[in-house]
Amino acid sequence: MEEILYGINPVREALSAGLELARILLAEGRGGADAVELKRLAAKRGTRVETVERRFLDRLCGHGRHQGVAAAVRPFAYSGIEAVLANRHPAAAEDLVLILDGILDPQNLGALIRTAHCFGANGIVIPARRASPVTAAAVKASAGAALHTPVAVEENLVRTVEMLKRRGFWVYGADASASPRIGATELCGRIALIVGAEGKGIRPLLRNQCDVLVSIPMMGKIDSLNVSVATGILLFEISKRRHI
Repeated sequence: MEEILYGINPVREALSAGLELARILLAEGRGGADAVELKRLAAKRGTRVETVERRFLDRLCGHGRHQGVAAAVRPFAYSGIEAVLANRHPAAAEDLVLILDGILDPQNLGALIRTAHCFGANGIVIPARRASPVTAAAVKASAGAALHTPVAVEENLVRTVEMLKRRGFWVYGADASASPRIGATELCGRIALIVGAEGKGIRPLLRNQCDVLVSIPMMGKIDSLNVSVATGILLFEISKRRHI
């Protein structure tokens, strides 16, 4: 099902980020410099622009706060797990897969995809339920990285991890209470890193599948980090050993 974005800035940002837009809808009489710019960007991307009655946009968006602009976003194209495994970064000595357990906020999901992409991960694995899908908001938050990073959806993350272990992966889980610190941990071979939702962490069944649980040394009075920031630190430590 197509997702509807509305408002001049969200639609313009979606075009700039490379989102796959099925079409852009402009209300009759909608002019101005921003509409001209939108048409220019749409023409550059090959996106169709249609003129419709304003009341049609009101019904489509459920209100009249759309500024006379809306866009239909095509569903995100997920990859299979095999496509993720086949996508090793050319500068990496080994595979690196990021597994996200229960990330509900699309902004966090987008930031995590961006972080994984910047550190050369093969791709991302997310669960089919109890987690945010890759929405337009997540793609925008990823700064377009979601369009260049395979994301696989798996029904059962425990079985996915078991499969990865059979194929030679070492599975590391992020756990703030773990004794081993990431900087003092031997990180080698094919790695799957699992991170959980803020406040909840990795679910017990999946946590039990981890070969090693690791934490980040903290010095402040606040003992937690945003999940995307924490994941960035962990991926940096891993990348130092992967010759990127």
